Amino acid sequence: MVEFEIIARHFAPIAGEGAFGLLDDAAILKPNPGCDLVLTKDMLVEGVHFFAHDPPADIARKALRVNLSDLAAKGAKPLGFLLGFAYGASQDEDWVAHFAAGLAADSRQFQCPLLGGDTVHAPKLTLSITAFGEVPTGRMVPRQAGAEGDSIYVSGTIGDAALGLQMRLYPQAEWVKALAPEAHDFLLERYLLPRPRLTLAPALLEYARAAMDVSDGLVGDCDKLSHGFGRTIHIGQVPLSQAAQAAIVLDPALLDIALTGGDDYEILALVSPEKCAAFENAALQSGVPVAKIGVLGKNPGLLGKNHGETCWLTATGEARFFASRSFVHGQK
Repeated sequence: MVEFEIIARHFAPIAGEGAFGLLDDAAILKPNPGCDLVLTKDMLVEGVHFFAHDPPADIARKALRVNLSDLAAKGAKPLGFLLGFAYGASQDEDWVAHFAAGLAADSRQFQCPLLGGDTVHAPKLTLSITAFGEVPTGRMVPRQAGAEGDSIYVSGTIGDAALGLQMRLYPQAEWVKALAPEAHDFLLERYLLPRPRLTLAPALLEYARAAMDVSDGLVGDCDKLSHGFGRTIHIGQVPLSQAAQAAIVLDPALLDIALTGGDDYEILALVSPEKCAAFENAALQSGVPVAKIGVLGKNPGLLGKNHGETCWLTATGEARFFASRSFVHGQK
């Protein structure tokens, strides 16, 4: 395979308007009148973000979806994306064809066309996507905002992907062998294929004071939301799927992994008290469940120097501490 053949055969057919059939060195992208562009970039590396033997269509879909998750958290509507495709020796023509098919399917589903990018040969598969979205001018939902008393919400369920990864790393673990087949399949699927919460974006745009997607673990990402404030989070209010609950019953130590492991790609949001009911109703209408897990306020002073602004409370009101708060690149 060579670069130009890959582009012409597999990527040009899925290119969108403004991409010139991928025959130019650049593309044109115009937001609608009265809108700002929102830009985000995520990279996926073989052996770090996915397994080398994962289905190529799923790898492609995950690469796009993690970027769409960022756009959703900003309240943005997708407009298109650029793809950096560095393929290794194990990616042959058939592999690329399946990769492109998965990318095309999600591009159509989420109405986010391919606009261009770059294709190179590399020691191992590395993917980089830059995604573009739009919001009404001045309305992007920031990460660093909020006020004391704001409610902290999270969408969907937490920990499924992290537990799915544990199942793949340790398939002979007793809890993995004891888990029901439907729970097993659910957790694996949640690791492979994130669910970008784009249908929740209008509700975030209307009601959220701040928001971000949960990619590095709920505990660590709560630390990043709205610096300068304290946060009190109730562990018992964190939404867990039936599959995750079943796994944790089999091995209670998995709760920490669920809360800190990452790859959730759910939305963490701050909503003022007077808007909570409207936000919850809008989320219900969007088809994305949300759960109130805590409140923004003064630092309770229980965590000291360890990212000391978030207090995690058990059902009995005791502070819960975590040996590791999130996934961090470069940390062993």
